Amino acid sequence: MSVNHDEAPVLDALAGYHARGHTPFTPPGHKHGRGADPRVRAVLGEDVFRNDLLATGGLDDRSSSGKVIERAQRLMADAVGAEHAFFSTCGSSLSVKSAVLAVAGRHGRILVSRDVHKSVVSGLVLSGLRPTWVHPRYDPDLHLAHPPSPDAVAEALDRDGDVAGVLITSPTPYGTCADITAIAELCHQRGLPLVVDEAWGAHLPFHEQLPTWAMDAGADLCVVSVHKMGAGLEQGSVFHLQGDLVDPAHLRACADMLATTSPNTLVYAAMDGWRRQMVQHGHRLLTGALDLADTVRAAIEDIPGPHVLRDELIGVEASHELDPLKILIDVSDLGISGYQAADWLRAHHAIDVGLSDHRRVEAQLSIADTTHTTTILIDGLTALAKTAKALPTPPQVALPDLGDLELDTVMLPRDAFFADTRDVPAREAVGRICAEQVTPYPPGIPVLLPGERIEQHALDYLLTGVTAGMVIPDSVDPELKTIRVVA
Repeated sequence: MSVNHDEAPVLDALAGYHARGHTPFTPPGHKHGRGADPRVRAVLGEDVFRNDLLATGGLDDRSSSGKVIERAQRLMADAVGAEHAFFSTCGSSLSVKSAVLAVAGRHGRILVSRDVHKSVVSGLVLSGLRPTWVHPRYDPDLHLAHPPSPDAVAEALDRDGDVAGVLITSPTPYGTCADITAIAELCHQRGLPLVVDEAWGAHLPFHEQLPTWAMDAGADLCVVSVHKMGAGLEQGSVFHLQGDLVDPAHLRACADMLATTSPNTLVYAAMDGWRRQMVQHGHRLLTGALDLADTVRAAIEDIPGPHVLRDELIGVEASHELDPLKILIDVSDLGISGYQAADWLRAHHAIDVGLSDHRRVEAQLSIADTTHTTTILIDGLTALAKTAKALPTPPQVALPDLGDLELDTVMLPRDAFFADTRDVPAREAVGRICAEQVTPYPPGIPVLLPGERIEQHALDYLLTGVTAGMVIPDSVDPELKTIRVVA
């Protein structure tokens, strides 16, 4: 079926709705904003409310005869070379849960990389699936995890191949990428689907200088967040699917079971418009962003102290590819932590960085950035470098060997999460079975999972991390004075 990428079905339907002058007697109750507090409209804007309407019975008729969303999804699939695309307005956190259910729900087991986002672990808790872990590649010097190698996946499958599929994260929040092509071949030799949490990779199909797009690399199912590296609104996510190892109808049913019945048309519209923009202008826009990233990287390297990590992240024992729009900056030579750098840049220069840890901050560039915005970043980092000596010496974080953070899973995540639990003083939690997720955020990769036996080195890392500025939003006690364990 031929497609026309000049179309934007959702945006066109919104324009048609307003042209016809509809009068709703349906939700949302603000009725095109007429009922919204003027003080709210003054901040959010009149058009936010004007375009916030029902998808069925508003954007489309009660039977969805216009197939507005279906046509927009078909255009999205064509734009990136997938066979199917499904929109989600609940973010990739929900999408990846749906993917896990669709692939492994009937079987009960799935091979998962231990560096997955907390949303994957939430999917394990909700589904009752038994995870088999595959080890990421650890860099002991930089103290970060790269995606698992094909050899690690092969070893895990040889050790325990009774799984429904394999799930990896690529790119990681640090921009490092797996050899998806080789991993997909390993999976397909065994008749297993490969699922890629590609939340950070929505832009990858649109430029050859970016890391390999999961569909091009042979993955069966991937999930992308249009709001992360694209130009969509927060919560805009897409499932991309190809091949016959994952049933599209079952995937849609799993997504429908978890998704809201009141999807936000603004999120749909932004994804639809972004797809058209990328098909028509994406290559040129991304070329500009990539050139700008090279300029920014060089300018930061000229500042005494900060160091941009790039070559260190790529290699046989590191990342297969790297997204150059992720500018990862090591500030340890300034004698400060990434937590301090992030807080100082926000407080003194109104600069928000995307990720911070014990020694790094990350600046994410996109097609939206210009020499104006990046000059602000460079000026802020220059000022930080001059001020760093006046900042307090950061508390030391107890950094164990990253492999030691892979704890023994002794209960199903679901069983531990829903067990009888008690909150014990953190220092008394060693040897107990964790009953909650404990996740430094960003990047959102859990250190403790429900069902894992807590060990001293992991606990020391977390406790010293919190003292140093680490944020743990999902723990029952974010200050980690107590930890929830199985009673």
